[in-house]
Amino acid sequence: MALADKDRIFTNLYGYQPWNLPAARARGDWDNTKALIERGRDTIIQEMKDSGLRGRGGAGFPTGMKWSFMPKESRDGRPSFLVINADESEPGSCKDREILRHDPHKLIEGALVAGFAMGARAAYIYVRGEYIREAETLFAAVAEAYAAGLIGRNACGSGYDFDVFVHRGAGAYICGEETAMIESLEGKKGQPRLKPPFPAGAGLYGCPTTVNNVESIAVAPTILRRGPAWFASFGRDNNKGTKLFQISGHVEKPCVVEEEMSIPFKDLIERHCGGIRGGWDNLLAVIPGGSSVPLVPAAQIMDAPMDFDGLRAVGSGLGTAAVIVMDKSTDIVRAIARLSYFYKHESCGQCTPCREGTGWMWRVMERLRTGDAAIEEIDMLQQVTKQVEGHTICALGDAAAWPIQGLIRHFRPEIERRIHENAALREAAE
Repeated sequence: MALADKDRIFTNLYGYQPWNLPAARARGDWDNTKALIERGRDTIIQEMKDSGLRGRGGAGFPTGMKWSFMPKESRDGRPSFLVINADESEPGSCKDREILRHDPHKLIEGALVAGFAMGARAAYIYVRGEYIREAETLFAAVAEAYAAGLIGRNACGSGYDFDVFVHRGAGAYICGEETAMIESLEGKKGQPRLKPPFPAGAGLYGCPTTVNNVESIAVAPTILRRGPAWFASFGRDNNKGTKLFQISGHVEKPCVVEEEMSIPFKDLIERHCGGIRGGWDNLLAVIPGGSSVPLVPAAQIMDAPMDFDGLRAVGSGLGTAAVIVMDKSTDIVRAIARLSYFYKHESCGQCTPCREGTGWMWRVMERLRTGDAAIEEIDMLQQVTKQVEGHTICALGDAAAWPIQGLIRHFRPEIERRIHENAALREAAE
């Protein structure tokens, strides 16, 4: 079953209507938000838990549970903060920008509701540096919300004071990691922190902080209005709700679309993208969750449910649901080598395995791309990815290792073919 239009949360995803406050109100945003706040913190958090919403930024941690980690009251006078991650720098991911430029009031209202549930004093929205027009829209939407008394002192007439600040990043992928984002917000170099302490204990300015993805926050008011049972009616157990999928690459019509979780891959592509370029027999592989998750060959992805558990079962992950489709015209080794270069370039250099390993992996990938390597180097590269994976402060080391592991797991014969062909050419030349 396709997701019905009446069940869509993001009704202005393509910008057919204005983004401004009157249009947002006509779509149902800011509809008696005071009543949502009056339900109380515990009720809001419980309803978010009951909805089954899991974080939409990649890790998939239960959102309601994450909110409940925040201290109920300040023991030492420190305020609490909500930080919203709009630093959408994962290659292939482009869903949050649609929310920022076409439906910003959903995010601002979600920030207020989530901030109240956590007892936060303010929300900081950290916007990717390259998102210039999106940031302009968000700044204007925040100003509208302040002017209408929806945020600020006595937000929505609820007696609750809540500020929203928009902070523009400078284009660093590493700042998408929650503690690196906090460092950047504080005006420091964007480098991940060692945990513990976790942000819920000591985050922004040393205060209790929760970091959430844009989509996770923006869906909250709709879930509360329609009820957690409505949201939980979509998707399989442990994979509930609707989700924004971003489909790029070799499909007839690339798009960002809201669909229910657990939809099979083939249905998603047929329904919204018009199928694979050149037909289904032309499909080679798919990266289903943004560039940091391992690729999945065509035969395995075809019927896979597009959710956290379904993609884990085929050795990959849902991530941000940035679906990168590759047909048989793709030079698969070159594609993964290009991703290796990206992670080498974006490593903050704090951890030795990542700083040295990402460069090393990229250089070996380049040699495998041209076939100018020995067969034994494939296993050596695999071994190095295992030495990087799980041995760094943040997950960038894992993100650099996983695409290469997926390539070796599924396309080793293609790598070996290049090496043999290159060796044969060298022999012929001699």
